Amino acid sequence: MNKNSLRDEWFSNAQANVLAGLTSSFALVPECIAFALVAQLNPLMGLYGAFIICTVTALFGGRPGMISGAAGSMAVVIVALVVQHGAQYFLATVVLGGVLMLLFGALRLGKLVRMVPHPVMLGFVNGLAIVIAMAQLEHFKQVTPDGVHWLQGAPLLVMAGLVIVTMLIVYLLPRVTKVIPPALAAIVGIGVLSQLLHLPTRTLGDMAHIAGDLPIFHFPEVPLTLETLRIIAPYAVLMAIVGLLETLLTFNLTDDITETRGQANRECLALGAANVLSGLFGGMGGCAMIGQTMINLGSGGRSCLSGVVSGVMILLFILFLSPWIERIPLAALVGVMFVVAQQTFAWGSLRVLGKVPRHDALVIVAVTVITVFTDLAVAVLCGIVIAALNFAWQHAREIRADISQSGAGEKTYVLHGTLFFASTAHFQELFDVARDPQRVMLDCRHVRLADHSAIAALESLTERYAKAGKQMQLAHLSKRCRQLLQRAGMAPEQLALQ
Repeated sequence: MNKNSLRDEWFSNAQANVLAGLTSSFALVPECIAFALVAQLNPLMGLYGAFIICTVTALFGGRPGMISGAAGSMAVVIVALVVQHGAQYFLATVVLGGVLMLLFGALRLGKLVRMVPHPVMLGFVNGLAIVIAMAQLEHFKQVTPDGVHWLQGAPLLVMAGLVIVTMLIVYLLPRVTKVIPPALAAIVGIGVLSQLLHLPTRTLGDMAHIAGDLPIFHFPEVPLTLETLRIIAPYAVLMAIVGLLETLLTFNLTDDITETRGQANRECLALGAANVLSGLFGGMGGCAMIGQTMINLGSGGRSCLSGVVSGVMILLFILFLSPWIERIPLAALVGVMFVVAQQTFAWGSLRVLGKVPRHDALVIVAVTVITVFTDLAVAVLCGIVIAALNFAWQHAREIRADISQSGAGEKTYVLHGTLFFASTAHFQELFDVARDPQRVMLDCRHVRLADHSAIAALESLTERYAKAGKQMQLAHLSKRCRQLLQRAGMAPEQLALQ
């Protein structure tokens, strides 16, 4: 890494990046606490995970400006494990999941994110925006001896009022000044206002007390047996898949917003190492967090410094600043996250739904809905499958042949398109074996043989002509297609013509 790139990654616009990191750290705290509670874990485990994962990925990752932490998408997949086997098995799962992420990065598979179609990205962004907004509605509820109920009366009015004021500050402050990140100004301003006016509103301290000590290194207290591996392996694989998916998709989004190109494999390696360390120090697993990343980017965070500041501030909150942080009104953080949800949602995708091909519109809607009602991994997988099937269908219909016949009893088929598993049936229908002359030529200069199904289709066609007592030859094969057929054992005389 040269000095210029090092300076850009760390010290470009240092003041803006420090303030952006501070802002995103405020938004990390309630999310990580909530995710820990969802997973039925000690809230400090969520905060330790946020500190370790955010700091390590910022220091060693390949995408400056992206914020990672203890993520809800990974927390929900391990609830059953925690309930059945306890927190130590969960920590072992985090370590194993991190190892799998390291393996993914070492094999340089991060480039696979380029295969995610744009409609899937739009659905991913829209789905997570809705999930972020819906998650904030939980803060409008209260737990009573009778159960969980929506806020009513004065508490509801105060909460809603502070949320609206927070959103107004975030929207309007940039018109006055851009020196201070609007989200940071809103959080601090609403915090000061609620303290001065003694407003009866819920604070971070009502969620959990975050005071604690430094995380302590220890190996998860589980038996090192195959039975333990059998228990944790399925959860570790699922955590690794979900974490890598959300990280790489957020990685792509950050690339688009910053108009720069990050290093996907390096980010996967850093994320894997961060999860291993988190599990060894008693923290939750995690990945990139789109909401906090959007806050960081929107606040001017573009370098690695913002991520490091965000992670280190989480540790300072735990060790020294908990009495102050616990006074922050939840309404201020809810208002900021509502703005993030609104700004994350790709509103332009609604306008193009009627203009893009119907299958692309279906992918956008399907990924959005599945993300909201199931999880990200299932949604992205479904979107890619739908897009891939449509791609295969469209290309399968493009296989065709221009036919010419000479007076010497020879017929030539000039093939066009791609011959692969989805187009072989239509390919076979192009030929009239019974009526063709004794000599048939397949001109392959405009056709591409893509897979084993293509080879099988050619072998089948050869057998059909042979049974009819006729000869079929291939002409003008590309070097790649010739090598493909030779490895499959096609007869040399069939490949003789160039």
